Amino acid sequence: MESEYLFSSLPIKKVEGNLPEIVTDLAVDSRTVNAGGVFVCIEGFTVDGHAYVQKAIDQGARVIVASREIEVDLDKQAVVYVEDTTRAVALLAPRFFNYPSKQMTMIGVTGTNGKTSVSNMLHSILSHVGEKSAVTGTIGFNLDGVLYETENTTADVLTTQQMINQAANAACTTMTMEVSSHGLMEGRLAGTEFDIAVFTNLSHDHLDFHKTMENYGYAKGLLFAQLGQDLSQSKFGIVNVDDPWGGRMMEMTPYPILTYAVHKNADFMAKDIKLTVEGTTFTLVSPVGEFEASMSLIGEFNVYNALAVIAALFAKGLEMEEILDGLAVIPAAKGRMEKVETDMPLTIYIDYAHSPDAIEKAIQAVLPYKDADSKLIFVIGTGGNRDRQKRPIMAEKASISDYVILTTDDPRDEPFESILAELEAGMKHERYACIGDREEAVRHAVSVADPGDIIIFAGKGHEDFQIVGREKLPHSDATIALDEAKKKFGEGILDN
Repeated sequence: MESEYLFSSLPIKKVEGNLPEIVTDLAVDSRTVNAGGVFVCIEGFTVDGHAYVQKAIDQGARVIVASREIEVDLDKQAVVYVEDTTRAVALLAPRFFNYPSKQMTMIGVTGTNGKTSVSNMLHSILSHVGEKSAVTGTIGFNLDGVLYETENTTADVLTTQQMINQAANAACTTMTMEVSSHGLMEGRLAGTEFDIAVFTNLSHDHLDFHKTMENYGYAKGLLFAQLGQDLSQSKFGIVNVDDPWGGRMMEMTPYPILTYAVHKNADFMAKDIKLTVEGTTFTLVSPVGEFEASMSLIGEFNVYNALAVIAALFAKGLEMEEILDGLAVIPAAKGRMEKVETDMPLTIYIDYAHSPDAIEKAIQAVLPYKDADSKLIFVIGTGGNRDRQKRPIMAEKASISDYVILTTDDPRDEPFESILAELEAGMKHERYACIGDREEAVRHAVSVADPGDIIIFAGKGHEDFQIVGREKLPHSDATIALDEAKKKFGEGILDN
């Protein structure tokens, strides 16, 4: 890209040395710099990019963007000084990739729970009807059936633009993104122009970061505000009006809103809902008539997810029949009430639930199918050095289960004892165990299970690691549970 055009996006800057006519790359990690590229010195929580300037130069960086004085050979490199390098990369990244979000339909999904399920359901249905689609979020970046790992639900601004550009270059017509409150507040979506914004729900989570629910709700609403004000464009908001925060989202944008609900009047409603252990059926009430809908997903929360998906795809212009055909065949998102297949008399679910509301919904999804003489075993963990206020509330919700195992979920640097003590404060009965080591907790859950019991492992979902201290250690709830089940019940367990 022509450097003059690229750096014209920075209105206030000081340039030392001579800018090259062309720059080949843009990077914030010195290890990824390519010859002839631009290295932006980002000051993070633990790492300052200014300390890696020489490494970036050794990798071939031609231009350095910095916010404080650095020493370079100005005959070989140019330096662009700015006040704030984080803001600078937010302006540079979308321009470097020629604003790729404008080249396709962009759907953003936000809310406390359901983001991953809704995003992947959208991607699945779009693929089913023959559209080339991409999706990114907690599980990773899925493009053409290839899953690339991502660090956060919403990636940093440069990675986000790189992914959108990759999807555009692959001729995708739609890209769906999970949009986290952290990502919105930290500007990771800068330069991303959304066409459809979806709100699922809002409940207690991340208050270590946001401090209050008011702040948290405001952060989620930024997705709707960032749809913009140009009403010559066709854009939509999709809002769950059964959720009390739905009205707030509707206030944040001037664009048309399509509402969905189960209990209130809305544009898209579900009635005559029939929930079974094998799947769900309901009658869809929509602006274009009533339709019979079916899906293999279980639980009322998945009815809400389905309504959000139907409304978003309707806004995009799909026919209702093709939407419902796709809904009927989509699989569950990985690690979201995912059933571990087994021919033993034991039912195991892996779920990502790590908020009070998500825990309650996961339990309610399976309770109707539990025999009177069997028990529901629930394994609940919470992360160290994170939102401590929700811990007793999570345990209170888990108390609906017959037996609860309190454990950890990425304990980081916090001792097991403090995590377990704060969880334990919320328990409503005495049928529980406190086991800080998550692997031991998973094995204990299977060891106390009897034929016919149901186990839900909550908190890790699709994740195959545990963060202990500063190490990322291998860990899979499903793998450990299957291993223990084989020991207890003998061979015959099928892979999940």
